Amino acid sequence: MTVHHLQGSLFDQADDLRLAPLSGLRRTGLGLGAWIDVLPGWLSGADALFERLADEVPWRAERRTMYDQVVDVPRLLRFYPAGARLPHPVLDEAREALSAHYAGELREPFTTAGLCYYRDGRDSVAWHGDRIGRGAREDTMVAILSVGAPRDLLLRPAGGGGPGVRRPLGHGDLIVMGGSCQRTWEHCVPKTTRAAGPRISVQFRPAGVR
Repeated sequence: MTVHHLQGSLFDQADDLRLAPLSGLRRTGLGLGAWIDVLPGWLSGADALFERLADEVPWRAERRTMYDQVVDVPRLLRFYPAGARLPHPVLDEAREALSAHYAGELREPFTTAGLCYYRDGRDSVAWHGDRIGRGAREDTMVAILSVGAPRDLLLRPAGGGGPGVRRPLGHGDLIVMGGSCQRTWEHCVPKTTRAAGPRISVQFRPAGVR
């Protein structure tokens, strides 16, 4: 498998990996009971983590049935269920910090981690909500840590009506989608013809949310 390496960011030259306090999160209400919290640069040294994950995670190229055809999933994937050892200790630290910070609202810990590797602008994920399992009927949270080059995460009300939100995420940025966001909003990472470096997103979820 060919691995595309990241040109280091001028804004991320830290040799060690450190998480900033989550007190820096800023919340934006989206309406319909949905919200997002964003903390740019939560993880310093994120480009070094990108290189480790790109090289060492046993990535999977999947194929899925769509419109009576079997097609390649346009990104590489890896899923770590509850109790599985994550591919770097800082990810365990991140999950524990998120669980502690949101304990009062979420009332349960983040337990799983799903990794997506967007190799270039041709890789993407279509509009969706994380509605497999409890996310289809309950408020929940999905926290995403992005390392590597920024890619746009787009959000819109479910069904496409109304104005949307665009957030470029990379180099250690954190976004948390909460409240009714998975039911009442959709999100995607669109393809782009602009020059786009590789990015890995790490999605932390509670048990039973996919």
